[in-house]
Amino acid sequence: MNQPFNAAVWLVDRHIENGDGERVAVICGDQIHSYQDIQRLVVATAASLRSIGVRPEERVAMAMLDSVEFIATFLGAMRIGAVPVAMNPLLPGRDLAVITADARARVAVVSAPQSDRIAELSAGAPELEQVIVAGPAEAATDHPGVAANVMSWPSLLANADGAGARADTPYRTWLESPGFWLCTSGSTGQPKLAIHRHGDIKVTCDTYARTVLNVSGDDRFFSVGPMFHAYGLGNSLTFPFSVGATTILEPTRPPTPALVADIVTTHRPTLFFCIPTFYAALNAADLADATFTSVRAGVSAAEPLPAETFERFKQRFGITILDGIGSTELLHIYLSNAPGATKPGTSGVPVAGYEVKVVDEHGAEQPPDEPGELLARGDSMTTGYWCRTDINRATFDGAWMHTGDLYSVDAEGFHTYLGRVDDMLRVGGEWVSPAEVEGVLIEHNSVLEAAVVGEQDERSVLRPVAYVIPIDGHDGASSAGPLGEELTAYCRDRLAGYKRPKRYEIVSELPKTATGKIQRFKLRS
Repeated sequence: MNQPFNAAVWLVDRHIENGDGERVAVICGDQIHSYQDIQRLVVATAASLRSIGVRPEERVAMAMLDSVEFIATFLGAMRIGAVPVAMNPLLPGRDLAVITADARARVAVVSAPQSDRIAELSAGAPELEQVIVAGPAEAATDHPGVAANVMSWPSLLANADGAGARADTPYRTWLESPGFWLCTSGSTGQPKLAIHRHGDIKVTCDTYARTVLNVSGDDRFFSVGPMFHAYGLGNSLTFPFSVGATTILEPTRPPTPALVADIVTTHRPTLFFCIPTFYAALNAADLADATFTSVRAGVSAAEPLPAETFERFKQRFGITILDGIGSTELLHIYLSNAPGATKPGTSGVPVAGYEVKVVDEHGAEQPPDEPGELLARGDSMTTGYWCRTDINRATFDGAWMHTGDLYSVDAEGFHTYLGRVDDMLRVGGEWVSPAEVEGVLIEHNSVLEAAVVGEQDERSVLRPVAYVIPIDGHDGASSAGPLGEELTAYCRDRLAGYKRPKRYEIVSELPKTATGKIQRFKLRS
């Protein structure tokens, strides 16, 4: 007989059982919720989902902003053995419909500010029967022509009273039970659904959260990255709840540096989670140097953190950023820098509980400083992608996962990101790493962000092309502009000829996923 384990119970109920029910669990705007408050809401949501017919292992689609309702829906579904499917709430309704239909969800929960997507969501997901709008009752009105029934959040919770004796009884799950699905970020195209178990949450809490961050109940967590993604889910929900700590939520998307600074100075988090592009934006913003004095560690993931961004942030705000790499498939960070063991410009070393290796095209491990594909394994790894047989067979090799990331590892065991395997450029018979060229460009004091892709010239020869976002106030519209000329001269002294961008495009933004990963396939097209 399997030992019972329900992640929702482990994250919430045991704190009440331990006498910590009055501890602050969530701060969201001017609302403060204790663990006792969260337990009541999770139990009510679980009972209400049961009352409208949600059964164990059925999927519940979620297009939700960071909020207490997100926590209640995610944990409430898991409490009854159902499977929450977290989606990017900023996607158009038609894209949400594709994911919802793929998951064959009969019930979806949508945050009130995203309710304008309900018509397209319903039209494109024919098996969808019930849409719940998380917000005030009036947000569920005015949806004519929608095939699915639309219900308000208050109306949903009203069903809890009639749920009977089973309302407070968690479904009997165990570590291996189906837990939740997450969408891959879609940096290379259509998102896939990664399947995770109840036990995967505990693994990431026992590994990265404890061994790298040394989290405790006294910590206050604030993540710029949203909860629908694996990175933000750990930062804002599972990590703080694993130790009875406080999470600070902000639903505004996208947030601004000024908003983030205001939250940090008001609520004084001890752990701050962000992505490289936003760290660069904070460096460039007009903020007080004392903004982050409460923070004991900053964390970065999603894209490699340039050494220049690391140094600027540390010099200005006095905070060491722990850069690492994680994935939806492994649920959180598995390769990371750590307090007292940090090497700027690298993704660090394997997190305790995970293994990685850098291999050549034949699967043989590479010697130090030789590039190859990064393979990773650990107990939090997904059981696979939903209905993606060919991709599963190409991605997973026994216990190992092909990450698709190109890395080298130095003699000290620190890993340096060189780009995606399919992003590498073959120029004049030599390999060029976009990440290396981008790292040089970002060091220029007029460059905020950069992305490098390959483009064939008039002779069909592949050449690097750089898309550059300048720091505010710097002009230049193309390679012929002032910034393009500056960068041409700048790279001449820092990069070999074949690595230098042939052309510069000065842009105001780069195409990215919701988690900050640059979608280079869009630049190439």
